[in-house]
Amino acid sequence: MPLPPAPPPPDGPQGWGQGWGERGQGPGHGPGQRGWSAPPSRGRRQRRVWPWALLAVFVLCAGGCVALVVGIGREIDEESKREVTITYEVTGDARAKDVTITYATYSDGSLSQHQVTDVDPPWRKELRTKGFVKGGLLAVTTGTSGGTVRCAATVDGTTRTATASGVLATASCDVF
Repeated sequence: MPLPPAPPPPDGPQGWGQGWGERGQGPGHGPGQRGWSAPPSRGRRQRRVWPWALLAVFVLCAGGCVALVVGIGREIDEESKREVTITYEVTGDARAKDVTITYATYSDGSLSQHQVTDVDPPWRKELRTKGFVKGGLLAVTTGTSGGTVRCAATVDGTTRTATASGVLATASCDVF
């Protein structure tokens, strides 16, 4: 004996008995068709906030970078116009007329070098300089008679010193 046919599923929101094209299946799905429903209304349309937040962060970062560059540029400009005094000094007991002094000074982006021979210590030289890089180097060398020499270079209250003793000994001081 054959089995009786299975009853159809119940109609309604959970059932399958509404037919083809309903409940979002196949052709016929769309506004005005049975079974189609619009998304729930949330009142006003929601806007995405993250693009605006990202734009605000970008504008703040860009503004901060511009302010930093302008501030650094202004400081560099002010520093390059500031003038300082460089003082070179040589002391010691090296034999008279047997000391050689070489000094180099940075000013306005240029390096100037000078050498003084046959010096009898003490010796002193003051220079005014300006530019972004300011400072200098002082080297003192004893002659064949030997002895002791001491150099000191000062810029803006910062002093570097060195001492050398012996024959053809060199003491060097740099300050920037």
